[in-house]
Amino acid sequence: MATVELRDVSKIYPDGVQAVNHLSLSIGDREFIVLVGPSGCGKTTTLRMVAGLEEISSGTLSIDGRIVNDVAPKDRDIAMVFQNYALYPHMNVYRNMAFSLQMRRHDLKLTSAEIDRRVRETAAILGLTEVLNSKPKTLSGGQRQRVAVGRAIVRNPKAFLFDEPLSNLDAKLRLGTRAEIKRLHQRLRTTTIYVTHDQEEAMTLGDRIVVMKDGVIQQCAAPLEVYQHPANRFVAGFIGTPPMNMLLGSLAEGKYFSFGNQRLELPVRLTSAMKGAANGPIELGIRPELLSPNNTGDSTSPGAQIHGVVNVIEPLGNQVDIHFSADEHPHLVCRTDARHMGSIQVQTRVVFSVDMEKCHLFETTATGKNLTL
Repeated sequence: MATVELRDVSKIYPDGVQAVNHLSLSIGDREFIVLVGPSGCGKTTTLRMVAGLEEISSGTLSIDGRIVNDVAPKDRDIAMVFQNYALYPHMNVYRNMAFSLQMRRHDLKLTSAEIDRRVRETAAILGLTEVLNSKPKTLSGGQRQRVAVGRAIVRNPKAFLFDEPLSNLDAKLRLGTRAEIKRLHQRLRTTTIYVTHDQEEAMTLGDRIVVMKDGVIQQCAAPLEVYQHPANRFVAGFIGTPPMNMLLGSLAEGKYFSFGNQRLELPVRLTSAMKGAANGPIELGIRPELLSPNNTGDSTSPGAQIHGVVNVIEPLGNQVDIHFSADEHPHLVCRTDARHMGSIQVQTRVVFSVDMEKCHLFETTATGKNLTL
């Protein structure tokens, strides 16, 4: 177990592409941190620099207080789990898990009995005891992934690095394996850095999540903090399924948000946030669950309504996603309890009440700063 610290780390490839741009991040001992973002945001490159598989262009990387920029991967005492499992097809599960220990048994001063103990204990934790004599080709995708994780665990490293380990699994298996990884961390408490493009995966696994874009950290905080208080428009749109609705409009009379032919009365929290902000266009961010359909058109809060036309209805069991358009905004979503649907159908006009107290206002600049923080 160890701390990992990146200070002003950058990665620039020979062709001039800057994959990571002056990234600074401190990861605490025993912490599970998730790097998340769209393809090309620099998350995997950051992980590979920690592993020693990519050279750092500038900045420093420390593991357990020791600068390791020029230290070989095998000497960093970390274990990496790859997206494609990277198992040896000619070896059975036991040999795959024991291989790294056997190769370094003299350096680590391990006996054959100690290697055997580690492999069998890890196999028991991961439910692999019954397949120790099986070859990888006979295993399911989930079993292969657990073997890859087990091969990392037996080394008892200072830190685990996971590079999108669940992306090759089907949806049901991905959910089950995700829960196993979380239980495993709760048991082992080893410092873990996990890379994924799946924001739901990031939210459920991480003690903190690091949202990245274009090689730059956009926000680093606990999952609920990122969801409830996104730092900017990008984070607000990336974290959350369905993503946050963004309405482009302007302020009217100092207390209304106006778009198209509609306007929403802003609560004190939002009007206070606007003090000192420049005049001009502004975006209102509304989470889909903050909208609720009002079949009758009546409302106890007439100043917080959006009138729209339903385009698509997606039943999700006990919940329903209602896709609708409102004036010049053709792609808005309301997520509501299925019991609230009533007579709502496609192409019907519906009034949606808005919980304005939990909404956000964003600048329309490139940074898209959240003005309500």
